[in-house]
Amino acid sequence: MKILLVLLFAPLIALALLYFIFPGRLVAFGRWLLRKRGGMVQKSVTVDGRTWPYLEGGDPAKPLLLLVHGFAGDKDNWSMIAPYLTRDYHVVAPDLPGFGENERNPALAYDVAAQTARLKGFADALGLDRPHVAGNSMGGWIALRYALDYPDALASLILLDNAGVKGANDSDLEKQAANEDYNPLVIANLEDADRLVAMVVHKPPFIPSRLKPALYGDALKYRDQLDGIFWVIATEMRDHPLNDRLGEVRVPTLILWGRHDRLIDVSCVPVLEAGIAGSTAHIMEHVGHVPMVEDPKGTAAILKGFLAKLP
Repeated sequence: MKILLVLLFAPLIALALLYFIFPGRLVAFGRWLLRKRGGMVQKSVTVDGRTWPYLEGGDPAKPLLLLVHGFAGDKDNWSMIAPYLTRDYHVVAPDLPGFGENERNPALAYDVAAQTARLKGFADALGLDRPHVAGNSMGGWIALRYALDYPDALASLILLDNAGVKGANDSDLEKQAANEDYNPLVIANLEDADRLVAMVVHKPPFIPSRLKPALYGDALKYRDQLDGIFWVIATEMRDHPLNDRLGEVRVPTLILWGRHDRLIDVSCVPVLEAGIAGSTAHIMEHVGHVPMVEDPKGTAAILKGFLAKLP
């Protein structure tokens, strides 16, 4: 009986020890579980002398999805949606330079054109032939620019709350960042992380304080560099939005948005829909800025429904 009790409670005891003594390992274990559940494996490739870490899953013989994360995000932004995609698609999700485990060189150019060209180099290095390119936030801006700069190099475009266009209304982010002394997307300390999460997602999850150093350590470590990148793209967004170029998009396009997005206002949807001929738009009423994290199953269903209708 005692042996049975030990076997039953051993996993709980191990988790408790990780939480109280090694919270960083618990976070790493949770990340591993998410990847495992989605059939995603971490790999790397060298492109122009730079090592790109990326996640890959699914059957290489199936249609290819190239997933691009947003500002201050990384490849694991797609781990929660991966289980709903890898059965039907070959999925590749890289860390962009300046983020995640990719090179954090402050001397690099981080404008959207430069990042788009690097993403194309990554795709070419892996031999990714005409993928369906999906991006969230800054990654959606890069995906949109990919469709403009390399129109024959992708099969379709999927925009999830993408930056790069101006809507009729300013978002909370735009209003707060109007004074260039304040960047709402960087955190000053671990306690400030709750404010940031509440701004990004519609229904913020509870995050135990012991896990915050492991979850937000990189955000604090690279705070100054992230701040610099933010103002590069914020200035580009102010001075060179892509509104006037939307008519150049020639591939089937899905526009997916969270109704409660506080970073990029939902009023961008009609602008994109009117500008991109034949595009399809879907607004999710219960999420904010990161649909693939807030409702991965629902988001995957919309993506798969869109892709299933393509020739």
